[in-house]
Amino acid sequence: MSGGQRHTEPVDVHLILRRETAGGPQVLLSRRAGRVYATGLWHLPSGHLDGPHEDVVTALVRETREETGVVIDPSDVRAAVTVHHRGPGGSSRTGYFFEVRRWQGEPRIAEPEVCDAMEWAYLGALPTGMVAYCRAGLDAYTADARLALHFQMPGDAVAFDPAADRLRLVPAVTVGQGPVGPGAAVEGFAERSVGRIAGWVDTSWARESSRVWRADGAQGGTWYVKVHQSERFHSREVRGLRTWAPSLGAAAPRLVAADEALRAVVITAVPGRPLHGMLLAPEREQAVVQRIGALARRIHGSCPARPAPAGSGPAIGKADRHLAEARAHLQPGDAEFVRDLVARAGPLEPLEWVETHGDFQLRNILYNPCTTAEDSGPFVAVIDLERSEPGPAVRDLARLSDAWHGRPDLLAAFLGGYGRQLTPAERARLVIDAALDSVSGIAYGSAHGDPELVERGRRTLARLRAEHHDPFSLTGEPW
Repeated sequence: MSGGQRHTEPVDVHLILRRETAGGPQVLLSRRAGRVYATGLWHLPSGHLDGPHEDVVTALVRETREETGVVIDPSDVRAAVTVHHRGPGGSSRTGYFFEVRRWQGEPRIAEPEVCDAMEWAYLGALPTGMVAYCRAGLDAYTADARLALHFQMPGDAVAFDPAADRLRLVPAVTVGQGPVGPGAAVEGFAERSVGRIAGWVDTSWARESSRVWRADGAQGGTWYVKVHQSERFHSREVRGLRTWAPSLGAAAPRLVAADEALRAVVITAVPGRPLHGMLLAPEREQAVVQRIGALARRIHGSCPARPAPAGSGPAIGKADRHLAEARAHLQPGDAEFVRDLVARAGPLEPLEWVETHGDFQLRNILYNPCTTAEDSGPFVAVIDLERSEPGPAVRDLARLSDAWHGRPDLLAAFLGGYGRQLTPAERARLVIDAALDSVSGIAYGSAHGDPELVERGRRTLARLRAEHHDPFSLTGEPW
């Protein structure tokens, strides 16, 4: 045992009050005010233990009630992440972050002398002006870490600064579940491709069967390793990574290695966070959507267009099956509306085929405010190419079109970036494809217990019916 003074430090508790919304998960933030540390910055509701005999869960329940008026049952408290923190002044502390998804009462400012604002914020779009310590805890929580270090340096700001992010995640062990990585075979394939890997983080999206891990190299560097759910998804992603993705440069991942037998790929990391659920100022949002339009045009123009194969119209063969599976969640008239669209698809002129992403929506488009492309505009990039295959260009607009619903400025921004207007045939095809995709999403969501996907499909169908109620026109407002 070494000599000297024993290490002592304060212990604090932090509340991650979480609610699920159609736009993504949100957490409650409060803005510090008055004569307190970090005044003017956003922080989670938090506090210290009240005396030597109060445990951390009791302290969380008490602090939550005192600061927000919300009542929490201790049995609803879940351990999220522990952060060992040192501030710029040199003093350290340990913070216990807890997740709570069920409570009583509506959050309110209960201590106006130390808090002047309280808001819900999307986890994927946290505000600027946050306490760096709090932001570190939320970033560790989002990464599904159990323990993190956040030791700031003298001169660091109290507010979060992306250029001085001191967060370090400590890998966890899993009890009874085996390694956190993808298994010996895939790990060996990845290490033969990029060298020894020091840590694995499962970043798979809950709705998909394909699995994705972040791999952190022992000598630095970060890659992603993906194991596809089927040979078809594997072959489509590999083909996209080898054909059109290289033309996008930094705006798409680069294929490092592929193994057909394992259905696995190693790809480079792309900077940014998914745009799904992110809140941006209107002018910034327009600039980002314009860049998305330019990105779509680069994908579609990566190879010469070619005539559509015979019989390659809208995927209407599955319409009746999906309508039957979605029946319980459809509104009166939805099925008739979709069947009417299907009936009118036959006479449409064939659209040329180009390379398409296949799942071009905000959750697969990354935005990085700290990185710029070659010409100083906002940086956006695309990921997840497992549905990539040739098809009409509007195939990539069916799921994206929700992003500009009710926002003609965003539609104009997208088309400005895309460099041209859509033809009447493309506008008609987009309406049909969006309707069929909505029914497919409702059917999938109802079968797999995904209410958000069901609601999104119903919302899109309602929008399409309102915009295209004229039975003789598929190209009404807002086009």
